[in-house]
Order: sequence, then structure tokens, then C-alpha cells
Amino acid sequence: MLRLFGLLAFAGSVLSQAALPYTDPENGINFWGFTDVVHNVTWGYVFPPLATSGPNPNEYIGEVVVPVVNQWIGFALSGSMIDSLLVAAWPNNGKIVVSTRYATSNVLPDVYPGPTITTLPSTTINSTHWKWVFRCQNCTSWLGGSIDVTSPSNIPAWCVSTIPVDDPADPGTSMVQHTDYGFYFFDFSSAHVTAAQYNNWAAGGTGPGSGGPTTTTTKTTTTSTAPPTATASPYDYIIVGGGPGGIITADRISQAGKSVLLLERGGPSTWETGGRYQPPWAQGKANLTKFDVPGLFESMFTDPDSFWWCTDINVFAGCLLGGGGAVNGALYWLPSDQDFSTNNGWPQEWTNHQPYTAMLKARLPPTDAPSTDGKRYLEQTSTVVSQLLAPQGYQNVTINDNPDSKDRIMGYAAYDFIGGQRGGPVATYLQTALGRKNFKLQLYTNVLNVVRNGSQITGVTTNDTSVAGGFYPLNPNGRVILSGGTYGSARVLFRSGIGPTDMLNLVKNDPVAGPNMPPSSQWINLPVGYNVSDNPSINLVFTHPSINDYDNWADVFTDPPAADVSQYLANRSGILAQASPRLNFWSALGASDGETIWMQGTARPGAASWNTSYAFNQTQMFTITAYLSYGVKSRGRIGINAALVGTPLVNPWFVNPLDKSTLITGLQNIVSTMGQVPGLEMITPDNKTTIPAYVNAYDPATMDSNHWVGSNIIGTTAGQAVVDVNTKVFGTNNLFVVDASIIPALPYGNPHGQVMSMAEQAAAKILALAGGP
Repeated sequence: MLRLFGLLAFAGSVLSQAALPYTDPENGINFWGFTDVVHNVTWGYVFPPLATSGPNPNEYIGEVVVPVVNQWIGFALSGSMIDSLLVAAWPNNGKIVVSTRYATSNVLPDVYPGPTITTLPSTTINSTHWKWVFRCQNCTSWLGGSIDVTSPSNIPAWCVSTIPVDDPADPGTSMVQHTDYGFYFFDFSSAHVTAAQYNNWAAGGTGPGSGGPTTTTTKTTTTSTAPPTATASPYDYIIVGGGPGGIITADRISQAGKSVLLLERGGPSTWETGGRYQPPWAQGKANLTKFDVPGLFESMFTDPDSFWWCTDINVFAGCLLGGGGAVNGALYWLPSDQDFSTNNGWPQEWTNHQPYTAMLKARLPPTDAPSTDGKRYLEQTSTVVSQLLAPQGYQNVTINDNPDSKDRIMGYAAYDFIGGQRGGPVATYLQTALGRKNFKLQLYTNVLNVVRNGSQITGVTTNDTSVAGGFYPLNPNGRVILSGGTYGSARVLFRSGIGPTDMLNLVKNDPVAGPNMPPSSQWINLPVGYNVSDNPSINLVFTHPSINDYDNWADVFTDPPAADVSQYLANRSGILAQASPRLNFWSALGASDGETIWMQGTARPGAASWNTSYAFNQTQMFTITAYLSYGVKSRGRIGINAALVGTPLVNPWFVNPLDKSTLITGLQNIVSTMGQVPGLEMITPDNKTTIPAYVNAYDPATMDSNHWVGSNIIGTTAGQAVVDVNTKVFGTNNLFVVDASIIPALPYGNPHGQVMSMAEQAAAKILALAGGP
């Protein structure tokens, strides 16, 4: 329950969902609240007057108005699941069942007995909605935390679930994770009324009383909502998704003088964007978040309060400003000529990538020595792996000096870090865009679908309740660019009536999304979700006496070595200035059909898991992850399920048996010279398991490299591709896609660099295309 409510700070100028004053016409209570337009759930709260002396009252009155499709709702006024008071409620046999919970980690929260919650008489339940009005006493403070009822800057969290709790009669029942969640801005300091008003309502009375905030009365037969305050201003370009593709495209198009609105569904990431999720050792000492510090990469996957992962996608995907570029290891390989070749599926018009890659490199030069003192740290793994590969003919090089050389080469891992901190488009392209008056960034704004009249897109529908219908319009001849990633952009297309019929019917049957779809006569049948690639990856785990596995990164977020903390805080140098990968290598492998498939290797200290019969020293572990990359033959399919959650439908790994046999050959090559490295021992697989047996038994769920590409593949023919050579969606006049989903096949290395180069070229092509604003 309430799994990903991470404690978030925000930039007020870009947070559009805000609580507004309203009066429930059925009970006369003056609430401050908002309505989520996706689920049509209204959340409202009002507080007693502030104390003139001593502590403030520890209570409030709240209400939620919920369509019956939602089986239960939950909220945390602090905006965090961890160490916060959580409240959940659901109807059962004509009554509201209430459960207060508390959790110290990312598990099903325990029942928390502190609050006293009284359901008030204006609570109603009917065939379409249930409205719960309640008094919550002892609810603004709890074990280890509180909310500041005097603060003008708060971000409460909410969640809903379409899956019933296990035992609806039991407030302590088990329940599965919510199916959606969100945040909004709330000025607690304004949401107070007089003692006379509050005491009347708290005792079950109705009517406005006297005094209190200025309110707006809304007449409605089903819900009590804060009315929209305005019609949104139109833009030349609306860009959906603040990841690498969206940020670079937004910067280049705004640079050309066009008005640009960049909508990001998540919140801030790095400190300069308004993020405040700090490692404990940086609090009060440096303006650093988890996302700023390169060495905290491994903790992205182990932190119990991991609010940065999308909860409506069944693979790892970043839902915050920067997207995957804010939470990845930032490995950064300048694309090769082959990466953009017709052999790799690109149209001829895209093969001249060099000018755009040069533009990218000028804005964001890669580095394989990210520590500000120019030194490399924790490099024992690089040394050992180099000793393993050198007898096989590998040459040690600076990898980005010659991007076209990818056979039997190895070198230090390269990143897009800047000054010992995470760099990427957030630190570069976004900052220049933010300096322009014709550019606007808006966070916490989830685009649900594009609004179209046949082939013409008129704008986008969002969850933003501050504008009428959540609708953001385009200027005449304006354009929408989807940059939500391989899963996110595909889902927006499905919800907009674009894609295979089976996916569109799932949307049509959804009670919330279905009514927003165009009529079936306007559906556009394109292979959205097909042709998907991801690197199949296999981990080999070793030990060597020289290795320092850095405690397997276990306490790097909460309590890394004091000397490393001091060094990093002093000048952004040392171990914490680099993500965990230490060395990368490539080799060309001959497949049995006579073609070539490339293998990339990444070596890092530590291990995610291991399975061995050996006794071994855990502090000496390191991992080599071997990926198949350029030339991989398998393809899969992604889509949505009945809950509209993005999910793999056909896994893209080892669909073609040549991929498996080729990777087995590559793994056997890697370990073939182990005997020439004294002290080197492989513990997974150990000597009781052959490489083929190990690969055959490998859990497909752990083969995901999170390098998904191809769901909206680029091409020249509608039906075989989703977007044309200008990245325009076939069958539309003004809808484009610029993200990893248009990449037709995997590049040699991690696709981060290729996505950014692609965005540079895509922006130029879109601007040059006739008919635009």
C-alpha cells in the first residue's frame, strides 16, 4: 500500500496540481482540495484555527469523493510512505472502513493505533460514488514525524486501487499495492477556519458558518470538486516527457524561437531542479540529492523509498525530471556510424549523424575520469578484468576516442557526469531552455492522451486540475512530441486511438480512459509496441584477493566510509564521484548463420546475487555483465494490461535461439583465460555448473537490461513502422515521437548516447518540416 510515496520537494513555479478552496454544497463545509481527473477522485481538507500560544491543534476534517470503480483510496499528508501516517479507506456493507497505517520500510504498512477517526454524518454511499467525510484527531503528528500546518509549501500524496483489499470488513486487512498514485501542492497555511466553524463541522453540523477562507460553491450531483481556474494557454510545441529525448528536443526547439511547454509526470531530481531527497550524510552540509551523487547509483535499486520508479510500468523506468537519465549509471558511448546505419534499420536520411553527435559532444563531453582531481578510484576490478582479457587479444583504449572501433577493445567506463556530479541533459540542455521566456517546464503533469480530430492533434489531456478539463491546447499548426520512453510513449498512443486493435480495445473498455478515446472510425492501426529490443544480459560473479567490493554498495546512501564522504563533500572527488561500472569491453561474435553479433561487457565491484558451493570472501566480489548488443536478432512486444499498466507481452530475449548460442560463446570466451590470472575464481556459476547449463537456467526476469528500444520504430512505410523519417506518427499531421522507442535496433553500447544524438537530429528535422508553427 502507498508504496512509492517518496518525500519530495518541488519548484513552486512548475507544480501545476494545487489544492483550491471549495465548498461541498451537500454539507456546507469549506474545504481546500483538488480532483484528480484521471480517477475523478476529490480530496479535501480543512484545519482548525492556529493556536495563539502553545502547540497547534493536532487534527483536521477531510473528505474524499470516489467513483465506485476505485476499491480503496489512501493518502499521506506528509507526501511520504516511510515514517509517515498513512490513511486508507473503502466502503463495505454501507459503511466506510478506515485503516491507519505506518511503515519504516517499503513493505505492507503495519496498523498504527494513534489516530482517532470519526466518520461524519454527511458521508454517503450510492451506486456510482462514495463520499467519506471524517474528523481525524491526533493526525498531524505521529511516531517520528509530523506535518507543519502553518506551512505554505506542502506536497500531500494520494493513491487509489482498483483491486479490493483481502478482507473488506477488517481494518487491518492485507492489500496489494495501489494501482496509481500522485502528488499535489497544498498551502496548509491558508486552509484554516474559525473555531466556531470547525467545531460545528467536527460535531457533525453543516452550513458555512462565518469567517474562514473565501470559497467557491460548486453545484454537482455526484462530486464536490475545486473548479478549474483557467483555460490553458496554447503553445507551438507540447513535449511530453522530461527525459533525455524530451529535454534536448525542447531546448533546441525553444532555441529556434518557438513556444514550448515541456510536461513531466514526475517531480524534480537534482538539487538545482528543486529535488531535496538527500543522503543523510549530505544533509545540512551540501546541496546534493541522491540523483546528484554518481556513487549512489547502486542505491537506486535498494532504497525502500524509491519514489523515482514508475509504478504503472512493470519494468524499471524513471518517473521524474531527467527520466532514465536521472537514475541510470550514466554510461555514455558516442554513437558509431554503424549505430545509425541502414544495416541497423535506420532510414537513409538518418545515416549522417556525425554533425548531431558533434553538437551533443560539444554540449556534453564524455569523461572516463569523473573525479574532479582527475584520479580513478576503486579500480582493482579494471585491473583484474584487463588481465583476464588481454591474453584474448583485447586492446586497452579510450573508448570514445574511436566510437567505430568495437572489437576486442576495453577501456575505462565513460560517463556524462560533470564536475563530479550527475550531468546529462538536466544539467546542460534544460538549463539553457529554462533561461528562455518562450519555454515552460511543468512537473507532476501526467499526459493521458493526445486530443485529435482525425489526423489533426489539437492538444493533450492531462491530470492537471488547474486548467479546464486538464486540456493543454496547441497554437494553429502546433505540434505534440511524445518523449515518454519506450513504454510511456506507446501507452499515450494507445490511449489516443493509435496502435494495434487489441491494445486499443483494452483502453476502450477502461471506464476512465475509454471515454477520452476518439471513435473507432478514427483509430489508426500501427505496430505500436512491436519490434522491441533489449540487451539480453548475463552476470558472471568472481572473487579476487585484490578486489575491494566497497561493502557491495550496501550502505553507500546511508553511511559510506567517513573519509570518502569528507573527500566528496570537500571537492566532489573520490569514489562517490563515479558510478559503479569500472571497465567496459566489446567483441564481435560469429553467429552460426554466418552473421556477426556484438557483445558488450561491463565490470563493477560487488554483485547483485550469487549462487555457489564455494566458501568465498564476500568483500572480494566483482561482476562482469555480458550483453548482446549490435546485431541481436530477437524482438519482443510490449503493451498494456487491463489496468493499462505498461508491460512486456513477449519478452525480447532469446526469442531467436542464435542469440542464446552466441552469448554462450561470448561467456565461454570471457572465462577462457581465467587460469592466467592468479587468484581469480568464478563463483557464479561455479565449477559444478557449465556455462550452457547456467544460461539455460537463467531467470528471464533478471535478463532485462532496461535498454528498451523500438516500440515506435522509425521507417518509411506505414504499417511496418510507427513514425516516418521525420519522426511523425503515420496517419497524423502533427504528432511526433522523439525517444528510445523510435530506435529500430540496439546500438553497440548502452543507448543513452544514441538517444541524445538522435534527439539533436530529430529536433532539426522537425523544425525543418513544412507546415509547422
